Amino acid sequence: MHLYASTPPPTPGGRLRPALLLATAAAAAVLALVAGLLLAWPGRAGAAADPLISRGKPATASSAESSSLGAANAFDGAASTRWASAEGKDPQWIRVDLGAGATVSRVKLTWESAYAKAYRVEVSADGATWTRIAEEKAGNGGTDELTGLTGKGRYLRVYGTARGTAYGYSLFEAEVYGTAGDGPPPGGGAFTVVAAGDIAAQCTASDSGCAHPKTAALARQIDPKFYLTMGDNQYDDARISDFRAYYDKSWGAFKAKTRPVPGNHETYDPAGSLAGYKAYFGSIAYPQGKSYYSFDEGNWHFIALDSNAFDQAAQIDWLKADLAANGKQCIAAYWHHPLYSSGGHGNDPVSKPVWKILYAAKADLVLNGHDHHYERFAPQNPDGKAAADGIVEIVGGMGGAEPYPIEQVQPNSQKRVSGQYGVLKLDFTDSGYSWSYVATDGVKDTSPKYSCH
Repeated sequence: MHLYASTPPPTPGGRLRPALLLATAAAAAVLALVAGLLLAWPGRAGAAADPLISRGKPATASSAESSSLGAANAFDGAASTRWASAEGKDPQWIRVDLGAGATVSRVKLTWESAYAKAYRVEVSADGATWTRIAEEKAGNGGTDELTGLTGKGRYLRVYGTARGTAYGYSLFEAEVYGTAGDGPPPGGGAFTVVAAGDIAAQCTASDSGCAHPKTAALARQIDPKFYLTMGDNQYDDARISDFRAYYDKSWGAFKAKTRPVPGNHETYDPAGSLAGYKAYFGSIAYPQGKSYYSFDEGNWHFIALDSNAFDQAAQIDWLKADLAANGKQCIAAYWHHPLYSSGGHGNDPVSKPVWKILYAAKADLVLNGHDHHYERFAPQNPDGKAAADGIVEIVGGMGGAEPYPIEQVQPNSQKRVSGQYGVLKLDFTDSGYSWSYVATDGVKDTSPKYSCH
């Protein structure tokens, strides 16, 4: 339903004749009466009972024409600001995170002169799988009121498929109305993380077979609190020139929100082990002056480790001291080489001493890469025995490097996916966690919900 305001054209000279003045006054009275009736009619679409739930919420977009025309402008309530996409490109989208599950009943879009001729309005529970709740195929700009909607989800996006002008897409405001309460409440320690390992092959988006730009687009679309990488961020020798030519063109878009660890390919740099890795990430990868570090988010303690140096006492001593000082209930650790894997590299005993330390500290989750597939394991102890108080391990090495086949299925392996690139979407709360493996063509696996030890 599209609502447009219009007024009668003035007569030459800018004045209305007396008869027209009377007619205009009468019409105004009728309109005022109708407006009053509409406001008093509780069953009307988009009634005042449905609150605005999108104002000031986090927003992202497929692109922005400039830094001053970002996605947040469409949800700030200011008529003088706007979001504008890159010019001359289809499709484009803008997305808002409503903070919790919600039932959407109405969407109001106020277009700038660069409007969408065709677009969809979609909702999603996880930011990965989308459901269409409205569609416009013959838009003509102005203000679009989409009423009588029944969508449910935490995320809503406007997905433009055809521009109405030669420019881009531009919205002064996108307003979402409805009721919250179909999911976890905002805050409360809940947050989302995207993770992947084995990422940037030596190719760019100009090569249709290049996977890391596609997984980067997926990771950006999920828009997590932060990103984790589980090593082998850049192939083959991880030189600084390679990081700049390949990784930086895809996953580099969110480098500032990335918490990386190195893999074995970062050690192959002719300039020195981890030289290109350190030059590219700088203090992001060395926040505590070492290639390993820790940080907290909510009720979680995250530990980033360098599995190339598990045989060095300095890192092991640091890990023990870090765990002893930890005050958070939940613990997640991540590094490159998995202790258990059904892929080509298989089990790597280099990680077992670290597992023993983490298990003793009641750690909950371990994330690894190295083998280029997705795999999740049931909780197990360092000896590979199923245990209720065990650690859950996930192999997530499908960030963009050539896939490896599954070779020998290990005990406690619950799910394996090979040949489909993607990322881990991890959802954390103050007392537990769950995740999905989201491939570039959809969700391939969803985990059980686990509670912290």
